[in-house]
Amino acid sequence: MPHSRWISRSTLLIAGVCAAAALTACGGESTPAPTGSSTSSTTASAGATTSRNAPASPEVSDASGVQLCDMLRAELSNWRIQGGTLGKIGLNALVHEWALRNGAINAAVLSDKAIIDRATIKSCPDVRQQAIDALGIPDLASGLAF
Repeated sequence: MPHSRWISRSTLLIAGVCAAAALTACGGESTPAPTGSSTSSTTASAGATTSRNAPASPEVSDASGVQLCDMLRAELSNWRIQGGTLGKIGLNALVHEWALRNGAINAAVLSDKAIIDRATIKSCPDVRQQAIDALGIPDLASGLAF
């Protein structure tokens, strides 16, 4: 009996995590500013667009950039062996972990994937290029699925 409860709970946990990830991914991109025909709505829409783009502009600190580089460097050999398909899954997991460790960056990564490229170009262009080569992608942002 305890075995069946464990399976049921773990299945529910996994389903909940997947649902939360899906909602987070959908919520980050589907927040368009309201549009309308009146002048006040247009003005509000422009203001909302500016504030919605605000999380994309924070700079990644030097320490956070170095931390990302260290995490990428540790995975390079795995990605070379695994190839692009499995490697991209690893890249996504790595970037999620890094972003969660650096809470303020988390929202910026969800709204602007290119922040990863900017941070790695600044902190470790050689590691970035090796990751791009190992994963077979044009840039790190294109390997992110969220």
